[in-house]
Amino acid sequence: MRWIGLCLLVAVVRSLYLPGVTPMEFERGDNLTIKVNSIKSTKTAIPYDYYSLMFCRPSGPGPIKADVENFGEILWGDVIKPSRYTFQMKEDVTCQKLCTTKPKDKDGKFRQLKKLKTRIDDEYRGHFLLDNLPVSEVYIWEGRKESLYYKMGYPLGIPGNKTRDSQVNNHLAFTIKYHKPEAVPGYRIVGFNVVPYSVESAAIDKDCKPTSEWAPEQYPAQTVVFQPKERVTQAISWSYSVKFEEDVDVAWSSRWDHYLKSADASNEKIHWFSIVNSVLIVLFLSGMVAMILLRALHKDFNRYNDPDNEDEAQEETGWKLVHADVFRTPVNHELLAVYIGTGCQLLGMGFITLIFALFGFLSPANRGGLLTAMLLLFVLMGSYGGYTTAQLSKMFHAQSWRTIFLAGTMLPGQVFLIFFILNLMLWGKAASNAVPFTTLFALVGMWFFVSVPLVFVGAIFGYKRPVIEHPLAVNQIPRHIPEQKWYLRPPVTVLLAGVIPFGAAFIELFFILSSLWLNKFYYVFGFLALVLVILSITCAEISIVMTYFALCYEDYHWWWRSFFISGSSGVHLFLYSIFYFVTTLRITNFWSALLFFSWMLVLSYVFAVMTGTIGFLATFVFVRKIYSELKVD
Repeated sequence: MRWIGLCLLVAVVRSLYLPGVTPMEFERGDNLTIKVNSIKSTKTAIPYDYYSLMFCRPSGPGPIKADVENFGEILWGDVIKPSRYTFQMKEDVTCQKLCTTKPKDKDGKFRQLKKLKTRIDDEYRGHFLLDNLPVSEVYIWEGRKESLYYKMGYPLGIPGNKTRDSQVNNHLAFTIKYHKPEAVPGYRIVGFNVVPYSVESAAIDKDCKPTSEWAPEQYPAQTVVFQPKERVTQAISWSYSVKFEEDVDVAWSSRWDHYLKSADASNEKIHWFSIVNSVLIVLFLSGMVAMILLRALHKDFNRYNDPDNEDEAQEETGWKLVHADVFRTPVNHELLAVYIGTGCQLLGMGFITLIFALFGFLSPANRGGLLTAMLLLFVLMGSYGGYTTAQLSKMFHAQSWRTIFLAGTMLPGQVFLIFFILNLMLWGKAASNAVPFTTLFALVGMWFFVSVPLVFVGAIFGYKRPVIEHPLAVNQIPRHIPEQKWYLRPPVTVLLAGVIPFGAAFIELFFILSSLWLNKFYYVFGFLALVLVILSITCAEISIVMTYFALCYEDYHWWWRSFFISGSSGVHLFLYSIFYFVTTLRITNFWSALLFFSWMLVLSYVFAVMTGTIGFLATFVFVRKIYSELKVD
């Protein structure tokens, strides 16, 4: 237990990185450490180790060890390793040959060459790091004056077609920008850009020298051909050039701004307009819903509680008619308590993570920090989930440690099962985000030795609290529910009502999905906080309204209905992911599509549990409030 607690503390401290507090200064001639990250493609969504291809490897015996910083980095597929590139601060290099690699395997076949061609045709991009700053290509942002667009990484090559062979980018022209701060010795790195070129290997072998003139665009391209045999590429030479430029306008603390502003540059105006439009529409809807409810309830209270109302005294109507059944214990109440407890655990995790993000603790410079923080906070919020589950179980008069165990294992177990199956597939693909056994054991250890015990600790406190008493007694014989019209039946009302909460958040979901599947940064946490507030209000109000209508038509089965009404937004999220897959992504590989839909199923499921919990808790408070104000003989 001690080593698990120590690992948790270290991971939390490392994940809460404050950007701009640890700058590094370099003197002229100092060695600059270049690291490589996994190669990634939006066409396949499966990352691979950089050294899985025939690139130049660092000198030295043995395997190349990765620099692992946190759980999130491993789960996300970031494999950061040292490289063979060596730069010296403020010392330009016209051209430096790195090495020559021969693709022929020991058995005479060309598997490495074929793999390189496949990665190029799948539009994979290489990723380097200098002083924790990722390399990027710089483009002119069309439509704006003096604006630049930064695209992460560089293409491994130019894909081939029926009339043209694939070309490999084997010469990289780096531009390193530095800033000289006042009253501080040395220089700070504020930019790391690259322009890739495809240069014939013979030209590199002959003309690439550190001091000679070098114009890579004037040479023929280096093709990648593995068949027919007479045209097979026999060797590939790799080279680079380095140019240092001073940037007086960009300070070290703001060097990430270019990447963040370019995260989804083409949709910036649409983003702003859609968010404001969504806010206004949802606020208008909330005002209308609140006004209708208050007026309707005020009228009902006056009618039901007025002793002089002879019509009401003769016959009870509306939601008062089911007052003796509205607090009847629902079917599968243990499962409901488990879902609500898990939903509270997820909401607590999301709320605290968002607070850290708003205050700048989760910087994009700390790769995997956000995912690590979410994972650890979910584990630590287990006590909150256990407490809620215990309170509901006690209210249903169904106290059971089995229910508490389900609260700690059901949803994590379902997600872990999907994760493990997908991980087996990634192992088979030799992907860099295939989680090793040691990390799997660590995750299982955190789950069973930290999260589950915390769930039981929370449950102990929950069981010790006084039971939640219902304001009205329940009849022993259930009341018959009249046949409902088709548009009032649960499947119809649940699916239709779920459109409203989803509509409040789907614009922001587009940007979140882009960050997940298109390798873009997501940093507008202020917008996300606003959207989550609107989403919570919408989930609460739509569940209350639909439950009120059901009670007015004498349907008192509101417990699960209130959960599913707002929780059905998860169904709409999954349907939207299908639309997103067809219209935005360019994935054609079966395994990549399976990976996408499996994780979107998990995300939709978690989203449904969270929104369903919000709707249930709001409806629970609403129902108790209106029936506690009711005068019943």
